[in-house]
Amino acid sequence: MLEKSNFKEASWLRWAADKKEDAKICIMGIPFDNAVSLNKGAAKAPDTLRRLSVDLSDTTDEFQIIKDSIIYDAGDLPVELVWEKYFEDVEKSALELLQSGKFCLFLGGDHSVTIPLHKAFGKYYAGKKIGILHFDAHYDLCPEYDGHPWSHACTEARALDDVISGRDLSFIGVRVAEETELQLLKNHPDILTLTAANVYDSGAQQVIDQLVARYEGYDAIYLTLDIDVLDPAFAPGTGTPVSGGLNPIDLHRIFRGLLERLPICAMDIVEVAPPLDVNDITSWAALRVIHELFSHFSK
Repeated sequence: MLEKSNFKEASWLRWAADKKEDAKICIMGIPFDNAVSLNKGAAKAPDTLRRLSVDLSDTTDEFQIIKDSIIYDAGDLPVELVWEKYFEDVEKSALELLQSGKFCLFLGGDHSVTIPLHKAFGKYYAGKKIGILHFDAHYDLCPEYDGHPWSHACTEARALDDVISGRDLSFIGVRVAEETELQLLKNHPDILTLTAANVYDSGAQQVIDQLVARYEGYDAIYLTLDIDVLDPAFAPGTGTPVSGGLNPIDLHRIFRGLLERLPICAMDIVEVAPPLDVNDITSWAALRVIHELFSHFSK
């Protein structure tokens, strides 16, 4: 059962549709951060993003006015004490939201919540050619981490188990790796990595063109965005920051270009940790990406 607290009184209400059927984007919060390996706080992100969203401007830097009634916020999925049960609930609720036929935006939470989200996406698009775009400082390809296969460091290792193949997976912004991840990459040489340095050297447009060429012929793509893909100067409020990340302008340009040219049908934003933040800088960085999504669907 999804939980709607007070977000209707303090959220992106001015763009909200009264009914799911009238919206173009459906939103669901997943306030779970029990799988982090360093610092907690990401469970607070959905409420914080909603609270701050009342001050979003009418347009982004392309000056496209955000249309009325394009969003339906389904609320948060209350956290279960039993990890396995909660991930089952996430998968089921996400699948139900995907079945609306709308673009789905999921608000984490730590990156482990993407494990059941990937499963739901794979089920909804069963028989279709699907891909995953993973924006992150980390690979999240560990077979297990801290003794658990559902750690936030294992997200794409689980996707490779039963959702996609290596050819369907691309990483953007990575700048560190665990030894076990390097071995997995050797076993899956068709995974694409565009490091943060690659993005810096080649520029946003070349990154867009390369990814568009790679995913030609795909039916549906899932985009998962860990806010630590940004340099900590732009996103300090996250559990495992790594220096040397993307700058916001490159991220916005890449995100905008991919939305325009690839069949991205769902996405999540994870690892925003308001208790670790400074002046809500990181939450505003996440909201800037969400604002771009709203702008895209207002055209």
